[in-house]
Amino acid sequence: IVHCMLRGSQRSGKIALAEKIKAIFEMAGAKIVISGSYDGWNPNIDSKILKTCCETFKRMYKKDAAVIAVHAGLECGIINGKYPNLDMISFGPTITEPHTPSESVDIASVELFYEFLTEIVENAPKK
Repeated sequence: IVHCMLRGSQRSGKIALAEKIKAIFEMAGAKIVISGSYDGWNPNIDSKILKTCCETFKRMYKKDAAVIAVHAGLECGIINGKYPNLDMISFGPTITEPHTPSESVDIASVELFYEFLTEIVENAPKK
């Protein structure tokens, strides 16, 4: 029995990968069942909350924020599936080697994250 939890920011890419894996195992005579999934999430570069975060970061730390999209199984995909018009971002403290026995968090970054989050909540755009 092989279990794969495929993730990706594009649903179509995730489905294509599942089909490739299925085809390979079928060629070997395996029985294949594809089930369970959660959607990926594509960040909105024009997001109002992202703009607020970048402005807040610049004001607090005197440098531009690094805005990047990463391949991760973020809860944003699940939430966005239920609330597709919700303006959201994902950020957090610095984590290394996630989902391994060596996973760790940079303790100093937790304090910075907390301070930044507090400032964002106080200055979040109103709807």
